[in-house]
Amino acid sequence: MSSPVCVTFDVYSALVDSRRGATDAFVELARRRAWKVDPEELFVGWDARNKALQAEAMPFVTYRHLAGRALTDVCTELELDVDARADTEFLLSTIDRWPHYPDVPEGVGSVAERFPVALLSNIDDDLLARTNTGFAFERSVTSQQARSYKPDEGIYRHAETVLGRPLLHVPASPRDVKGATDAGIGIVRIKRRSQPVVADSPRPGLEIDDLRELAGLLS
Repeated sequence: MSSPVCVTFDVYSALVDSRRGATDAFVELARRRAWKVDPEELFVGWDARNKALQAEAMPFVTYRHLAGRALTDVCTELELDVDARADTEFLLSTIDRWPHYPDVPEGVGSVAERFPVALLSNIDDDLLARTNTGFAFERSVTSQQARSYKPDEGIYRHAETVLGRPLLHVPASPRDVKGATDAGIGIVRIKRRSQPVVADSPRPGLEIDDLRELAGLLS
């Protein structure tokens, strides 16, 4: 592969275990609200609806707004009493507790010794600023800045404008792989258990099991 001017990392699939973190938040929210519901089921429904709304978000609205709509929709479907604003704010207030994967500090750190690194994420700037990614990134591109959500090509084009080209992107989710592929950006996919690949998922040419493999692959 050609040498990238910057290596970008998705946040809430590649670096942070958002499924675990958000599910833990739903456990606490269900207890507070006395909801009789499986928190894992609640997360899965909320996450799927969130992603569907992102695909429809024209004109652009913030991640916080979409997260609230998604929570309202899934709670309505499950016949749960929801205070959309308060419950969404509680859910997002836990984002600083969502755990990063253990291979992040060493894996990203090794790459950063040779290449500029940056975050590329479907999120609002203030929420990203509160997220513990496991490495102190100095640069980031968000959907709020790009006014576009993955897998739309707009966010990747904006990243190229801000960070330069060619980029190398490190995602875990299949839709991020598709978006970056469609945008013509090089990919190394990190395989995460919380981001399974289904039969019709696009498959990149390069995949790794651990971020600590990435620096050696780039060399």
